[in-house]
Amino acid sequence: MIQKITRFVIGILGFTLGVTTYSTLMKEFTVLKFGADAYGLIASVSVGIVIGLIFYAIEPWVINKCKDLAKIMDKEISKYPQTDILLGSIGLIVGFVIAYLVSGLISSVPIIGGFLSFLTYGFMGYLGIRVALKSKDDLFNLNKLGKLATLKDKGTKKEIKSIPPKVLDTSVIIDGRIADICKTGFIEGKLVIPEFVLDELRHIADSSDDLKRVRGRRGLDILNIIKEELQIEVEITKADFNDIAEVDMKLLKLAKVLNGKVVTNDYNLNKVAQVQGVEVLNINELANAVKPVAIPGEEMVVQVVKEGKEHSQGIAYLDDGTMIVVDGGRKHMGETIRVLVTSVLQTPAGRMIFGKPKN
Repeated sequence: MIQKITRFVIGILGFTLGVTTYSTLMKEFTVLKFGADAYGLIASVSVGIVIGLIFYAIEPWVINKCKDLAKIMDKEISKYPQTDILLGSIGLIVGFVIAYLVSGLISSVPIIGGFLSFLTYGFMGYLGIRVALKSKDDLFNLNKLGKLATLKDKGTKKEIKSIPPKVLDTSVIIDGRIADICKTGFIEGKLVIPEFVLDELRHIADSSDDLKRVRGRRGLDILNIIKEELQIEVEITKADFNDIAEVDMKLLKLAKVLNGKVVTNDYNLNKVAQVQGVEVLNINELANAVKPVAIPGEEMVVQVVKEGKEHSQGIAYLDDGTMIVVDGGRKHMGETIRVLVTSVLQTPAGRMIFGKPKN
């Protein structure tokens, strides 16, 4: 159906072309006139019908040839990069535009003006293609630099945005080491202190128990140091969860809401957070990670300060607080002795070293 419509349209096009061409020739060459307008009209229509029938007849052959030509052109064009074709087309158009502006002056030259105008179009079109292709590398280098700058900006913003806030719990504030860690710059991002943690600190600071009162006041002093002396962003959030009674559960819920991490030294809170899928920064784990590693067979000089749980065991401590269980060290209570390390046990609560007297 579509093929028939196409042939009919081609035939009509041929008829129109025939009539138009014959009419133009009749006006240009008076010899072709037959004297009367009626005869001229009949002649032009006849010529149009003949050319239309010719177009109608050769339509399949013309279409097939056009398809073959299109395939050849597509095959040739596919050999070149698409960017080269695009830039070449743009350069050709720009060259033709310039040639159109120049040819107005050249065409006024007598005799050879038309020929020079034709040459101008060819030369400017070729020149436009060559210049566009030569400028390809420069254009792409500028594009790459622009993309690189954009990616760098995006990467910087993404990096800044990707730093999760750190939610402090009561125990790590009272512990006080968080302030020293912040001074070193190892803690990045914003520190978030919930008001319910502050309320718990105030309650501990107002306790009748002397020990609790000292610990609570120490926690408040540490907070003042973090807020006033350290170059780190601190946010006091009023976010609360009235349906949750325990402070630890509120902390984990807040960390989930903020997509942050909980900073603590509470072993139990650490385990609960792992179950709930909340990331935790445990100060004790950090301290254990930076402690010097004791190797079995290494010798140490320690002071046995108390008895161990098992028979004949003695307990000693390193300067960083690491406990050393000395097998057979009970009889050396209060003495400074050489200990030979036999094994090292790493636990979530800390590192324990087992040894025996050297002698």
